[in-house]
Amino acid sequence: MKRRSLLGFLAAALVAASAGATAADGVAAADATAVRGVVQAQLDAFAADDASRAFSYAGAGIRDMFGTAERFMAMVKASYPVVYRPAAVAFLVPEALGEEIVQGVHLTDAGGRLWLAVYRLQREGAAGWRINGCQLVQSQAKTT
Repeated sequence: MKRRSLLGFLAAALVAASAGATAADGVAAADATAVRGVVQAQLDAFAADDASRAFSYAGAGIRDMFGTAERFMAMVKASYPVVYRPAAVAFLVPEALGEEIVQGVHLTDAGGRLWLAVYRLQREGAAGWRINGCQLVQSQAKTT
């Protein structure tokens, strides 16, 4: 997702979230719940240092790219520390983007810095929704 379209998505997601919406247009409530569940389950697996479980929520392309749960976990620890160990998590309203659902998640790191994690998920047959990627954007804001 290009930075300009990412910023547009973020603005729309924030407006929808502040309006108290439960699901964006085009995302069925059941899919919104399932997508949130997959992202939360992966965050829970990271918190438990369960590399195999965390890797199981990754899409086929991610699994092919890393090959093993251990390599995937090492990458997350090194490149996505706020995803690996968030101090706080707040889900935004998901949006449909073609065949994918985009799920924004506000994360706070141990230093109180705010981040937006933009997850892309795609349905993979009987396995259901799987994470195809996560892009992080650091906010200029900080929690107190």
